[in-house]
Amino acid sequence: MSVTAAALRELHRIHQRLADLRDRLERGPKQVRAREANVAQLEAKLAEARDRAKQTQMALDRKQLDLKSGEHKVLDLRVKLNAANSNREYQALLEQIAAAEMAGSVLSDEILEGLEKIDQLQAAIREAEKNLAAGKQDLDKMRQSVESSAATIQRDISQLETELAQAEKSLPADIKPEYERIVRSKGADSLAAADDGVCTGCGQQITLNMQNELKLAKLVFCKACGRLLYLSE
Repeated sequence: MSVTAAALRELHRIHQRLADLRDRLERGPKQVRAREANVAQLEAKLAEARDRAKQTQMALDRKQLDLKSGEHKVLDLRVKLNAANSNREYQALLEQIAAAEMAGSVLSDEILEGLEKIDQLQAAIREAEKNLAAGKQDLDKMRQSVESSAATIQRDISQLETELAQAEKSLPADIKPEYERIVRSKGADSLAAADDGVCTGCGQQITLNMQNELKLAKLVFCKACGRLLYLSE
């Protein structure tokens, strides 16, 4: 079995180029899916920010209602205070008024804090909306890029597959079974140059006998990695 180094070198070049193009073709949809996942996360963050703002606003509304209710209670108590029939009743009403006003003061502080929190949450919503818009824009750009490059890559793959079929025709019939076996097993890594007695695929030294067989254009496989070897230029 014999085959020239030039023939194997050309076959290796085509296999490597094909592998690179196929990887690029597969990588495009993966990049799109990654950006779709990012957009989904940004949408979830925006929804979460809006929900927090909604819940905070609802709690704030309840406290404002409680504050108004407390204010009405104080007014009612003051009316009763003016109509008190005894000192004991008067003191009791004073204590109730003081307690209601204290509760109102606490509620007022909590409402102010709630208003500040609402402002912060609204700012977080605007930031989340901005991030989502940027994420969607990035996704659209990636989709357009992948779609525009896919046709070109597929055309290059078809052209290289034609070149590969033509190059494989130069292989002697007795070599093809071994060549096809290793290609099915290792793909683009099925061949490697032997440079100065070293397999460039795995970095292992090959024997002098193997080097001589390569010079005689014989079929030689690296004993360490199994690659089909050819002499480097």
